[in-house]
Amino acid sequence: MDAIDEHRLRTSFVNCSKGEVGRMNVPMLTDIAWDRLEYLGWRDPKAPDRGYLVAPWRGEIVGIAVRAATRSRSRLARSSMCSLCLTVHAASGVSLFTAALAGSGRRDGNSAGTYMCDNLQCSRYVRGELKSDALIVPNETLALEVRLERLRSKLDPFIEKILGPTVAA
Repeated sequence: MDAIDEHRLRTSFVNCSKGEVGRMNVPMLTDIAWDRLEYLGWRDPKAPDRGYLVAPWRGEIVGIAVRAATRSRSRLARSSMCSLCLTVHAASGVSLFTAALAGSGRRDGNSAGTYMCDNLQCSRYVRGELKSDALIVPNETLALEVRLERLRSKLDPFIEKILGPTVAA
């Protein structure tokens, strides 16, 4: 992913209001290793149920605001797998994140969701920079390039679902 500045990051969001974008807490963009990311993901430290994804998509940058679902007690006792990077995590390492659809879908209250790493750091798990806390972690035998492409192939349909009818065919 190419480096972006704060203005470009904030203007990339497709499923939230300008007020919501203005209130979001943005990470220190100068501290990010952009060349090691397939997408930028972070949780808002002042609003722990909120998260944000910013990803290259069809030559553009698309930002998506997501919300983490409340966890049930029974859910905390099981291992889960991220739908994007396929990392297995113990207990609370994966959350169901939902995002309002862009455009008229948002106005109608429609949303889509998927299970993602709770810290939204899939690129770092795929590269081995972060380790899962699961007791049993499957040994990934695919080459790094293939795993990174798989991550993109899982992320792109989620972005397309959020953009919905606003996507030009």
